[in-house]
Parts: sequence; C-alpha cells; structure tokens
Amino acid sequence: MIDPSPEDDGTAPAVAIPGFTGRDRELAALRGALARPPAIVLVEGEAGIGKSRLLREWPATADGHTALVSVCPPLRESLTLGPIVDAFLGIEGPLPHQRLTELAGALRPLFPEWSSVLPPALPPLDDAKAARHRLFRALDEVLRALRVDVLVLEDAHWADEVTLEFLLFVLSRQRTGGPNLVISYRPEEVDDGSLLLRLTSRLPAGVTQLRIALAPMPPGDTAALVSSMLDGNPISPEFTAFMHGRTGGVPLAVEESVRLMCDRADLVFRDGQWVRLKLRELQVPPTVRDSTRERVSRLSPTAQQVLRAAATLAERSSVATIAMTANLSPAVCRGAIAEAADAGVLDGDDHGRWRFRHVLAATAVYEAIPLTDRRHFHLLAGRALEHLDPPPVARLAHHFREARETRSWARYAERGAELAIASGDHTKAVGMLVDLLSWAVLPPVDRARVARVAGVAALGRREQVDDVYHRVIRTLRSVLHTPGLSARQQAEVRNPLGRLLITVGEAQAALSELEQAVDNLDHDPVEAARAMTYLGWAYAGPWPASTHRRWLDRAAGLTARIESPAERLNLAGNRAAALLMLGEEEAWEVVAGLPADGRTAAERLDVARIHVNVGTGALIWGRYTDAGEHLAVALRLAEAEQASRLRHNVRLEQANLAWNTGRWDGLAETSAALADADRDRPAHYLGSVRLAARLAAAAGRRRAAEEQFRLVLEESARLGAADDTMEAAAALARLWLTDGDSRRALLVTERPLDTVRGKGIWVWATDLVPARIEALIAAGDLPGAAARRVR
Repeated sequence: MIDPSPEDDGTAPAVAIPGFTGRDRELAALRGALARPPAIVLVEGEAGIGKSRLLREWPATADGHTALVSVCPPLRESLTLGPIVDAFLGIEGPLPHQRLTELAGALRPLFPEWSSVLPPALPPLDDAKAARHRLFRALDEVLRALRVDVLVLEDAHWADEVTLEFLLFVLSRQRTGGPNLVISYRPEEVDDGSLLLRLTSRLPAGVTQLRIALAPMPPGDTAALVSSMLDGNPISPEFTAFMHGRTGGVPLAVEESVRLMCDRADLVFRDGQWVRLKLRELQVPPTVRDSTRERVSRLSPTAQQVLRAAATLAERSSVATIAMTANLSPAVCRGAIAEAADAGVLDGDDHGRWRFRHVLAATAVYEAIPLTDRRHFHLLAGRALEHLDPPPVARLAHHFREARETRSWARYAERGAELAIASGDHTKAVGMLVDLLSWAVLPPVDRARVARVAGVAALGRREQVDDVYHRVIRTLRSVLHTPGLSARQQAEVRNPLGRLLITVGEAQAALSELEQAVDNLDHDPVEAARAMTYLGWAYAGPWPASTHRRWLDRAAGLTARIESPAERLNLAGNRAAALLMLGEEEAWEVVAGLPADGRTAAERLDVARIHVNVGTGALIWGRYTDAGEHLAVALRLAEAEQASRLRHNVRLEQANLAWNTGRWDGLAETSAALADADRDRPAHYLGSVRLAARLAAAAGRRRAAEEQFRLVLEESARLGAADDTMEAAAALARLWLTDGDSRRALLVTERPLDTVRGKGIWVWATDLVPARIEALIAAGDLPGAAARRVR
C-alpha cells in the first residue's frame, strides 16, 4: 500500500521544527573552547543567520556546565543592566545567600525579589563610577556563588553600555575563576563608539579565544534545512536552487519561506521528493517581513491581536502583561498564545514568558499595525508594565511616548534620565529628555526644568562633540522661545546653553547667553559664580580686559557662600586660566596651589580640564616647561577617566608645544589625525588646521598655508573667537609681505589689532604686532611703525 501524500489528500504538509543543520563544526569549536577555561567566545553574524540556535544547541550537548543566559531586547532605549538582571531573575531555585558577603547588599535596588535573602543595603556612594564598580563586584560575587561557569549574552549589539562594561569587568577577572563568556551580536549594528568593539578587539592574553563568524548556508545545507522541516524527505534540485536563490542561505529566511509555502499549500510530495507547485506563478516573499505578515494573517483574529500586543511589547512578557496589552482576558489570551506558538511565531520560556521567535518577524507585525491602533497598543502596554515592581521606567517612557500620553511619558522619562545619570550614562539621559522636549507639549515650568536637566546632562558627557551636542543646543534655544517662562527659568536654561556653546566653539553666542543669565542666578551662588567666571574669559566679546576682570572679581566675591571644596576648586582653576588669558601675573599664584589629582571621577575630570586650560595659557605666555607639566597632568587624568574630548584637547596643545619648542618630527601626521578626530568641534578642528598651516608655511607650501590660515581667520571671526584670529592674521600678513603686497598685509592685521587695542590684552599680539610693524615699514609709514600703539 502507498501512503497518501499531501498531493493525494489535498492537505498541506506538516511542518516540523527545523533541525540543527550545517553548524556542526561551529558547535564543536564552541564546545572545545569552553572546555579550556578561561575562555571568551564571540559569535557574530547577520540577523537570522542562526546565532541564537547555535547557542540553544550548546547546552544540550554540554557536560557539567552551569550557564546563565541573558538576552538583550531591541528597545529604543536599552535598559541599564536589563539583560543581566533578567537572566539572574530566571534562575531556578533559591539564591545561595550563605555564600554571599555584605557586598551583595549593593544589589537590593536591582533585585527587590531577593530582599529576604540579600544582606542589608550598603550606604550610597557620591561617586557614580565607584558605585558602578561596587555593583559589578556584587554581581560577580553572585555569579560565583551560583557557580556559573558560562555567562551568555545574546544580541549584544542591543546591549546598554553598562551591561557591556560589566562584561569587560568579568573578562578582566577571568583568571581568578570567573565564568567563561559567550557573546553573540550583529557586527553591522554595532556603533563605532560602542564598548562592544573594545570587548571584541582587545582580548586578553592567557584566555582561550574563539570567534565564530556564521555565514549563510550553501545550497546543500539549505536543502537539508528545508528537508528537516518536511519529514526528512529530500527536496528537488529546482526547489533547492529556488530556496537558496531567494533566501541567500539565511536560515531564518529559509524557515519562514517554508512555513509560508506550506500554509499556502504550494508544496507537494511527488516522485519521492518535495517540489513546488506553480513554478512560474508562485511569488515567494523575498524577505522575512513579507512572509511573516502573510503567515500571521492566516491566524485567528484573537491570535493576531495577541501578536500585535507581543510585537508592541518587543521583549519576553508574561501572559498577564500580553493580555492587558491585547485587551483580552488571561484565559482567551492564553489560548491565542498557544495558537501562535503552534504556528511557530511565538516562543515561550520556562517561566511562562513569551516573545516572537525572531525579531524580524516581530518587526514585520509591528510595522503592519495602523498608526492609530499602534498608539493604543502602546498605551495599553504602558499601563500593563506599570503593574510591575519595580516599574521598568525606560520601557514605560518609550510606550507612553509612542502613545502620545504626555504626562506619563514625561514622568517616566525624567525618572529614567535620573537613573541613567546616576549610572554615568549621560548620553541616554540626554536622548530621553531631548525627545521629550522635542515632541511633547509641556507646561512652561516643566519645560524649563527638563531643559535645564538636559543641558546639565549634556555637559556631563565625555564623548567628542557630535550630533547629540548640537541637538541639545537647538532644543535649549527653542525652549527659550516658550511663552510664559520667568526670568529665572530662562536663566537656568541659558546657563548650560552658554557652556555648551563654548564646547562647540560658538564663543560670542556663548557669552551672550551667559550675560543674559547671570543676573537671575542669584539663588544659586555656584552657578552664578561659574557663569561670571566664563564671562571673565577674554576670548570673545567687545569688552575690554577691565570688564572681564570685573566679572572674575564678582565671581570671587561669591566664593564665601560656596561650601563645596570641589566647586571652589573648579572656580579657582577657571579663574587662573582666565587671568592667564588676560595677561595677569597673579594667575601664577593661583596656579601654584592647584592639585594634580582628585578624589572622585568628577573631581579628576575637573582637575584635568583646569590643567589643560592652564597649559594653554602657559603656551601663550611662552612658559613652555610649565605648559608641558600641566598638559602631562591633564593627559594622565583624561586617559584614566576615558574622556575622549578632553584627551583631544590635551593632544592638540601638546602638538602646539612641540611646534613652539622645535620638536617637529611627526607633527604633520599628528595634525592630520587631530583634524580627523574631532571635526564637529570648530575650535579643536581650527586648532589642528592652524598647526597644519604653520607646517605648510615652514615647508614652503605657500598655497596650502595661505588657504589654511584664511580658513582659521574667517571661521574664528565668524564664531567670535577673537584670540584665535591673531596668529592667522599675522601669518597671512607675512606671506603677503613676501609677495610685496603691503596693502593686503596692513588690511588683514587692522581689525585684529583694533581688537587688541579695544580689549587691552597685549599678550595676544605677540605675533601680530611685529607683522604689523613690518607691513607699515614696507608701506613706507615709518612714523606709524614707530608709534607706541602701532596705529
């Protein structure tokens, strides 16, 4: 008797779970590496390539390993340490509290579920960096107490920075018996500034290292994968070529395409092999998105509702949470989940939490939700997540943002930003707050408060000047146009705005904002003194030196009201640098008392900034030994705190010092590297261009030197950085005098010299005055050249 085939009885073929196909070599390599601890295994590949399947297969073949598996969800704002916390909460059995020390008390805020077994909470630390290190040590202690010997992190390209820092911490301690690491990620989705690159590129010596790069399957393995889903029977060569050509050998695309064709009854068993019907007419979806949407449409309306809810939640969720998001009863939701799971769309874990088996499938379903319905799903998701304890504030902010539920969005965004700042993630805090200011309609008092916090958070970033800085500046400027802001509220926004404008090189605009702010900051002597000190910097503005000095003296007068030693140090250091720029000898008395280190990360960064500013001032004064000493202190601290923007400042000034002291070897390469490193910060970029122009002039490359000096002169003048115009004007004058063009030399030095006269800061004119005198002599104006003030 011949068994009936789908072709005979008119039914679609049964689809089995795909077999583990084509990755035996990779699995063996993974097992071999983990058998030689300490080890780190990196599994990389594009979406749907089989990273998660490989990692699911490994525990089934592992002998004696205790693995902790954490998965990073694809949230708009990734959760700080979220994957690690979720992995710990998924542990079966009680926490072995007898193996824990008092250090584990640091985990109480993260694990309220363990409150009965964790030691008492530890006292808070003022230093966020120290608090984070303590938290990492506590997590590592729990890993060891649980005897976890393999820590797995899936989809690390979606991990938050703190989670990646924790992995670096674990990696650094592997030699003392820490767990092996297995990390999967998509290389194409890793940002240039991600810590994941440091994790994957600086692997320590003495550790077993394995990098598994999963490639698309060849046609033979594609055929084997399809066959494993169709009762193990072979598929025709034509069908093999079709599947491989359309899916590119990506396992997820193969799997989804087979399911779609089976749902549509486009496959039949004929002559001992599976073949396709309608060879010419069948249009198999070329992407997983299309196949997923069509397959989902064949499920019941209730199951589709559940899938839309699950797609909106975007990570593993309980039946109760999905039910509330889908607006269904738990019983009805449970049945719909079972239907979706049977269809191979949803995947559950041992704790009854569900999510899409593939992220791409979730994206396809989510994008198909009409916009108005999508907002409603987000609203329901937010309300469902509010029942969790502790509430996931970043996810709540995301859902209420998408729902346009402004009040709840604002509440959770501000709480999320506070947590991000506390953990040192200022960039995440800025993103959440700027989004809120850009898209939500807030009362003026709330808008001003959020803007102030966003500005302060941006000032705390250590990254180079990038789009984040410029976006914050645009946002703060727009907030200042909000009707109904009080003078004090405007001042609290203008103050950080002015300091951000200094960072991006808009000197004149910065002083304008600070001047408007300072008289309405009397309620906050620290911020008032800080603004006055910045107004005392003479790099911009039409004021004479005496006006800048009055601002500095007013700031000094507030010092008695400031109790914090760190704030007093900040103001003293900035005062010293400002006095150097004014040419005031007393600055060196202040400099002599500056410390060379700090107790906290914030203090060390502040000391580094002070020393680089003093180093710059020492260069202007020609005190090159002093400059070198201060810049060395600044570089040491900037390196220790991984402050990239500050590090670039120091290296530029060290290059200027090398120029002034005749150490020119390699300066051309240094100048080019500095220019490429921070093009978005005008002051830094123009400083590197100025160095390149000096080198070009010294090498006789006249045209290049002239173009570069003109760029520095014009852009510095446009930005209001008056001090940066002096050298460029003097250099251009000398170039044109070489051509015998005294008229142009006089013209280019006239405005900068007027600036020096007006401000009375003659230390700026070290290069300018000799060039002006040469131009006057060349023009035959000997009385002018001899005049006391070089008219």
